[in-house]
Amino acid sequence: MNLTNRYRYHDLGLLLLRVGLGVMFMVHGYPKLVGGPAAWAGVGGVMKTMGLGFAPAFWGFLAAIAEFVGGLLLALGLWFRLACLGLLITMIMATVMHVSKGDGFSGYSHALESAFVFLGLLFAGPGRYSLDERLYGSRLR
Repeated sequence: MNLTNRYRYHDLGLLLLRVGLGVMFMVHGYPKLVGGPAAWAGVGGVMKTMGLGFAPAFWGFLAAIAEFVGGLLLALGLWFRLACLGLLITMIMATVMHVSKGDGFSGYSHALESAFVFLGLLFAGPGRYSLDERLYGSRLR
């Protein structure tokens, strides 16, 4: 009796997950990115809760870059783990922001769920159908 698991569509599943999430984060990140310094300062203000009250526009710009460019890199599977790390940190900070504002579970659940997804993807890797695989092969595994 053969009890081995055979996930033939593992790489296709990773592709669908990467592209779907990547596009959604690009859509969410674009308005933040083009919003300019005022929007960046609003987003970056959450860093004050972490004891980093200086340069909120800088932190917000980094978050906008993480969402838009990170989403693009995620979808392409290029520099995948770096993109996942940036998105993971951004989603952790978004969770902290919602919790510190007193938002209930429904206010912070999306950011927290996304953080778990990016943490899992950080370990899983981009899969076979990615630019990382095409450019670097199995050296990244």
